Amino acid sequence: MSSPTIGVFGGSGLYRLLDEIDLMEVGTPYGKPSDAIAIGTVAGHSVAFLPRHGSKHTIPPGAINYRANLWAFKELGVERIIAPAAVGSLQPDIKPGHFVVCDQFVDRTWGRSDSYFMEGPRVAHLSAADPYCPQLRPLAVEIGREHGVDVHDGGTVVVIQGPRFATRARHRL
Repeated sequence: MSSPTIGVFGGSGLYRLLDEIDLMEVGTPYGKPSDAIAIGTVAGHSVAFLPRHGSKHTIPPGAINYRANLWAFKELGVERIIAPAAVGSLQPDIKPGHFVVCDQFVDRTWGRSDSYFMEGPRVAHLSAADPYCPQLRPLAVEIGREHGVDVHDGGTVVVIQGPRFATRARHRL
């Protein structure tokens, strides 16, 4: 099987994607990824799949080792990542069952490492101006619409602190 160039992070409701797979354990300098990585094919393309909460959905959002997950995909040769998420919306025109192909994000989480450059010795400043793939975004919108899916082209995902840290903070008060 060839090295996967496409990676998919599964989330709530998406724990399995591929039928015939090889499972790979990948070590990283940032610890263990959420689970073993399933390698298989979709439409002739080698794909890596990793459920971000673990295969048994045991890892809460605030405890996911995002750096290890991304590093493991990079080690396998992944060049493009698809990371669907089941979330809500504050916009009245975005209803349950609709898909939003985001073009921006705001990260309001805290308490976990959020950069590969926190410990040094290299100092790096990464732009977050255009965080989503300019090739995959329009393709996702096009394919979704071709299949009759209610797709919104563009949107900002706002990530807030989950219950793991919020509960601890409340108990300290």
